[in-house]
Amino acid sequence: MHQGYPPKGGKESGLIRVLAPNPSPMTHTGTNAFVLGHDDVAVIDPGPALPGHVDALLDAIAGRPVRAILITHSHVDHSPAARPLQARLGGVPVLAFGPSDAGRSDTMTRLTHLGGGEGVDTSFAPDATLGQGDTVTGDGWTLQAHHTPGHMANHLSFEWPEARAVFTGDTVMGWASTMISPPDGDLGQFMASLTRLAALKARVFHCGHGDPITDPAGRCTDLVNHRRGRGDAIFGALPTAPTIPDLVARIYADVPVALHGAAARNVLAHLIHLSEQGRVRAHPDIGPDARWEQS
Repeated sequence: MHQGYPPKGGKESGLIRVLAPNPSPMTHTGTNAFVLGHDDVAVIDPGPALPGHVDALLDAIAGRPVRAILITHSHVDHSPAARPLQARLGGVPVLAFGPSDAGRSDTMTRLTHLGGGEGVDTSFAPDATLGQGDTVTGDGWTLQAHHTPGHMANHLSFEWPEARAVFTGDTVMGWASTMISPPDGDLGQFMASLTRLAALKARVFHCGHGDPITDPAGRCTDLVNHRRGRGDAIFGALPTAPTIPDLVARIYADVPVALHGAAARNVLAHLIHLSEQGRVRAHPDIGPDARWEQS
């Protein structure tokens, strides 16, 4: 379905949300796709390739010229509708930071053997790339790209300066903390991205899932503090909980068992980050089956 966005009060001129029908424990009420502009438009995160959803996007576009289809990151709930939408629109360019492994740190490049890849659109490749500071413009609107890796290495956020707004994809959400699963996710990059987004001094963040965030800087601070607290809890538990299953059972005791797999990937992300900081060591090597100790 599509609707003016935000759905309750303060509707921003020229912005329509198209909510994909893919609710789940990992996607909340579904993926938010956005159509921005009046006389011509941009589409941000078209979402999953569901025929009815593509029809809803076209309904929101309403025959207006489309300048570009912009992808925050190539997870299967954000990017696959780009190609069927492009085909229906007649060749509008798909723009993103790069394919699904673009932007990985040296550490994560060395750890590709860890697996991961949950929900990754592995076949994704943009028609052209956008880097830090690049812009896409239309009649009365501008979108500036900011590289905000952490949830995924090729993640971009798009600043809309006319509205003092930022489309943050899955880097910052209000309904939950972001999933970080190595080697696609990188906690060190994530923390740096939160600092970058807070520095934009936006009025509102429009997220990939859930409602707008009306205190962007406060939300970024909360997420930084949450991650630091989680890292300290993991570090402190290591003497008696030296494996990832031990840590998940200890620290995520109040989380449904169905989500323990995701929790384990988050714990691994924290341990890798602690290792980069020189605070922990893995035996024999970094991985989901390693034993960990404080340095």
